[in-house]
Formats: sequence, C-alpha cells, structure tokens
Amino acid sequence: MSYTILSAAEAAAFIKHGDNIALSGFTPAGTAKAVTSALAQKAEEEHLKGNPFQVGVFTGASTGNACDGVLSRAKAIRYRAPYTTNRDFRAAVNNGEISYNDIHLSQMAQELRYGFLGKVNFAIIEACELTADGKIYLTAAGGISPTACRLADKIIVELNAAHSKKMIGLHDLYELSDPPLRKEIPIYKPSDRIGLPYIQVDPNKILGVVETNWPDEARSFSQPDPVTDLIGQNVADFLISDMKRGIIPREFLPIQSGVGNIANALLGALGRSTTIPPFEMYTEVLQDSVVDLMREGRIKFGSTCSLTVTNECLEGIYDDIEFFKDKLVLRPSEISNNPEVIRRLGVISINTAIEVDIYGNANSTHIGGTRMMNGIGGSGDFTRNAYISIFTCPSTAKEGKISAIVPMVSHLDHSEHSVNIIATEQGVADLRGKGPKERAQTIIENCAHPDYKELLWDYVKFSGNKKQTPHILEASLAMHSIFNRTGDMRNTKWDDFIRV
Repeated sequence: MSYTILSAAEAAAFIKHGDNIALSGFTPAGTAKAVTSALAQKAEEEHLKGNPFQVGVFTGASTGNACDGVLSRAKAIRYRAPYTTNRDFRAAVNNGEISYNDIHLSQMAQELRYGFLGKVNFAIIEACELTADGKIYLTAAGGISPTACRLADKIIVELNAAHSKKMIGLHDLYELSDPPLRKEIPIYKPSDRIGLPYIQVDPNKILGVVETNWPDEARSFSQPDPVTDLIGQNVADFLISDMKRGIIPREFLPIQSGVGNIANALLGALGRSTTIPPFEMYTEVLQDSVVDLMREGRIKFGSTCSLTVTNECLEGIYDDIEFFKDKLVLRPSEISNNPEVIRRLGVISINTAIEVDIYGNANSTHIGGTRMMNGIGGSGDFTRNAYISIFTCPSTAKEGKISAIVPMVSHLDHSEHSVNIIATEQGVADLRGKGPKERAQTIIENCAHPDYKELLWDYVKFSGNKKQTPHILEASLAMHSIFNRTGDMRNTKWDDFIRV
C-alpha cells in the first residue's frame, strides 16, 4: 500500500476543535514535532477569526517546544496528561489556562484503554521507517505509542529522516491486556524481550505521512557541582555499605535514576566505585552519562522507555549500533514503569524531591504547595515498588533561604510509607525500620542544613512527645509562610505560631 504524503499543515487541517490527540515520544525524545507546530499555527489563525480551537493532548511523558511549547503559547490545549517540563506549559497551568491531569506514567496507556480520558481521535507518531503493510518503527522512545495507535480513529506518521533506520530492532513493544484478561509480564531480567520491534497497524488507519528531518529537542543538563557531587557520593557510599552488609546482593541490583545533574553525579560515583560490580539499569530514561558508562563497561545493560540524550550522543549510538544493539532495549512506558516488573527485579529507585519533611514524606511536583513544577512522572511507579527507594535533594535552595527539610511538606506525592532513604549533600537518612520520631531524628541530624537544624529541633520539641507523629498543625507550614512573607525561611520564629 502507498500512503498519502501530506505537509504538516495539511495533516493539522484534519484535526478539529475538541479533538483529542495522542502522541509518540517520552521526554522530547521521539515525539511529534511538525504536525503539532502546524496545529499551533492553525489554532492562532482560528482564534484571530474569533473561533474556539483547543484539543486534548495525551503523551507518554514530557515533549519539547515543538509540542507543549507552541501549543501552550497558542492557547491550543484544553486538557493535558500526564507529564511535562515545558516552561510555557507550566505557566499556563499555573495561570489556570489548561486542565492538567498529573497521572503516574505507568497508568497513562491503561487509563486511555479503560476509557477514563475520552476518545482518541488522532495518533501522531514519529517513525524512522514505515512499511506498506502497516509496520511502524519508532524512533528514540516507546511511550504510549502502541496504545495510541490502537485506539486512534486515524494515525498520522511523521517519518523523520533525522533518526537513523539503525534504530530498527532496539524497541521491544508490548501492550498489556485489560482486566480480567491481563497476564503476568514475563520479564525476569532487564534484557528480556517479550514483544515486537514495531507497531503493527491497519494501513487503512494511516491518514497520511508527513516527511520531516527534525532532530529531537534534546535537553542538556548542567554538569555536576560540589553539592550534587556530594549527594551522588553519599548515595553511592550508602549503597556500597548496604551491599557489604548483605542487604543488597553481591551481584548488585538494577538501578532506576531520573534525569538531571544529581542523577549524573550519582551514576558517576557508582561508575567510579571499585566495590560495585558492573550493573544494569531498568529505568524510564537514559542520559548521556549512562551511555558513557556503557562504553566503559560499568553498565552492562539498559532497559528504558526513552533515550533522553543529546543529539550528539544519539548519533554516537547510531554510529556504533553494533556495540549497543545487545545492550539497549526501548519499551512502552507501561512496561518500563510497571510495578509488577519493578518489584520482581528488585529495582533500586533514585529520584529527586523538591522538599521532604521530617517524617519522610516527599513533595516532587509543587513549589510552595500550589505551583506545579513538572509533575510526578514515573517517580511514584518506582518509589512504591522499589527494593530500596531513595530521594535526593540539596538541603537548601535560593542561596540558603529555603530549607528542603521542613516540618510538613506543602504538597504530598510520596508518603512516608514508600520512602526508605533521603540523601542531601549533608548526609543520608535511613528510614527503614524507624517510627516517626526516629525518622525525624535521623532526617534532621543527617540531612538538614546546619542553618535549619536548631529550628527543626525546636519544632519537634514544641510539638510534644506524646503523639505518634508530633505536629502542631497551626505551625506545620510556618516555614513556608515566613518565606512567602519575608523571602527567607530562617526568619521563622515558632513563638509567632505556637503558644508555649
């Protein structure tokens, strides 16, 4: 079968106000770019005419400027799920312009299948190859593409020449059945393959093909600094200690790590360790640092949903595909982030928090409890099911004016029931086997910045000891309140909030 070749504008013309579009990709890797950019232009034109034009957007995770950015600026998004990192989108959400649904990434595809989120009118899928019989070979990410293609009324394929056909074979695409017919997922080690290297669709569903040559809008992360280096080394030292104690098996366990400079610092510390053997990753994203450690033989295998790498790194993978083809696999997000597999493999999860409280609850999504930063992403998928769950953050922010260790988090994403370890540049708090008062002691002593230790200890003292979880509710968010008033949490005086 031959497909109709469309321009991006011609493809966007099929999408109507009120439609829902589902996109390939996970992070800016592998996402649609051309049609969404044309759709933003169409929205602007319709708005100038006085016509409403907004769509619902379903993705695997975040996208890039050519999707979330342009659509947000064009006020073209009515509803969006599940995750984003775009600044313009964030501003629109916090201004109340977009209905944003922050869903665990492992649940996104199944909530679409269950019908929770409405109809999928169009799937826009980036591919490195498309065959006449309907085989779609994805690019740098798995995301929700298999489900998006199956549910969509029509599929638009962005055939992107910026991605090499050498990508063919890296994907392992497998879609879960829905209850009551769901079966176990037969992944017993990160390198197991259970699906197909392509998505098979009915060729008649493909509305047309948009030919592009558009590199991924890759994000580069700042290099580790002294603070992130200390955090990374603290976590590495903790894992080495647990391995020496026999808590972690001698052959080690798969690692999940998020993105950013703390993750890079941590992986660098693990890679430099002469105690930790070469290890595997079962994760949702791989950064440049992982690829470097693969080349050095420190990481044996990487199972991921997305190659969240710079374009230079991606080209290096393509150029050296014979080396990487048996060391990498790309999966859909409902597999890469699946609780069943994470728990079976004994994954050690390492994610970043905005703030944690003295009892081990973590906020990873909201600034000041009200302003969305990015979304929960896959951190909950891994944290709740990890062999050991770790949260990292610098102990302070804004030149010390904000403490990341607070009496009560201003927004709760991960409760004390799921958080095992907290690490800052000050040290590591091991919360396993501890009650609330013991957790407070170890967090304050090991993780809080010296400028805030006495302040936090005073809060615990005033809260009283004859409680399971000591709190004085009228004072529990006082540090946040004082920051909003004065710009510095260190100005907190408990006498203003607590009658002693």
